[in-house]
Amino acid sequence: MANSPARPAAPVPDERPPGAPEAASVHGDGAPPARRRGTADSKTRAALIEATARLVLEEGHGAVTARRVAAQAGLNPGLVHYYFRTMDDLLLAVFRHGAEANLRRQKRALSSAQPLRALWKVNTDPRGVKLMMEFVVLSNRDEAIRAEIAAYAERFREAEQAAIARVLKERGGDAPDISPAAASMLLDGVARLLAIERSLGVTIGHEDLVALVHDYLRRFDTPDTDNEG
Repeated sequence: MANSPARPAAPVPDERPPGAPEAASVHGDGAPPARRRGTADSKTRAALIEATARLVLEEGHGAVTARRVAAQAGLNPGLVHYYFRTMDDLLLAVFRHGAEANLRRQKRALSSAQPLRALWKVNTDPRGVKLMMEFVVLSNRDEAIRAEIAAYAERFREAEQAAIARVLKERGGDAPDISPAAASMLLDGVARLLAIERSLGVTIGHEDLVALVHDYLRRFDTPDTDNEG
């Protein structure tokens, strides 16, 4: 899942109602009493989500506290719990934001001249893989995030399989003898494995595997002269 980290947001004026208390980090302190939340389309809310995504990418989800997020966004720490009841709610919003962004990238890839090679680039984005790995770990203790991951994965896979089926139909007898479902699983699994191993500094065998993938993508996709990396 890939949501590219954005540049640090410019400071946004404190949008808390007068007298709203500053909240402590949920990783040990708990959330403040329930009260009205900020609007979903607020620039401040967006800045907090972007700042949290950067922290997860750079330091892992364990680094996400109200004070760290606020410092990353250049905002008052009290705003974190004004917009999000708990830090888990904030992390859930980060996942949803990243998932929707990646689905939009997938849609653009699948409407391109070489959809499968474009999709391969989406799937092998190391930042997206790292974010997904962090959220998979979180899902072990958070049912809401686990449900969101499953729903997102199904949407992504369904669109991917539909695109592969279309390409296979267009290629007719020239297409490899493989089902859209199997091709989708292989494409996702190989891309994820490569990104995970690269993040660990492991690259042995990668060159041969990537060459094999590119050979199959050329057989699937509309031929062109691009050199896919």
